[in-house]
Amino acid sequence: MTRIVASAESIYADPSALLKLYVHQPESIVMSAWRGRLKGALAVTLHGRVEIVNGICLAALISFEEDFAEGRYFQADLLWRAALKRAGELSRKHTASIGCRSLDVLHVASALELELKNFLTFDRRQQKLAAAAGIRPILLSR
Repeated sequence: MTRIVASAESIYADPSALLKLYVHQPESIVMSAWRGRLKGALAVTLHGRVEIVNGICLAALISFEEDFAEGRYFQADLLWRAALKRAGELSRKHTASIGCRSLDVLHVASALELELKNFLTFDRRQQKLAAAAGIRPILLSR
């Protein structure tokens, strides 16, 4: 196999190769290194874009469902009326000062209704809301 040095504008990269930049596969490390060295934009057709998006979604969905099947997650049952009521209370009390979005408030309310003591998020406002609601935010370093 001959090593080819080419500019990005002269290369057609098969979508299955580009997918390795977004979904961990055996060739992902070498693909990432190659793309990091390459300057310029690669051509991607509309059908190539669909193939990449589909591959990302399929990989994520399969992995997510496997995590449930293997017991890394469990389906938590929630009384929605109580969670929505709690979300309204949290919103009235904290949204003006913290600036929370509605779904962020609902997630904190869900944690409260499930009587969970810790809350993992990378969203700083949601961390503040969780703390204000009495739930300990878990802070992971980036």
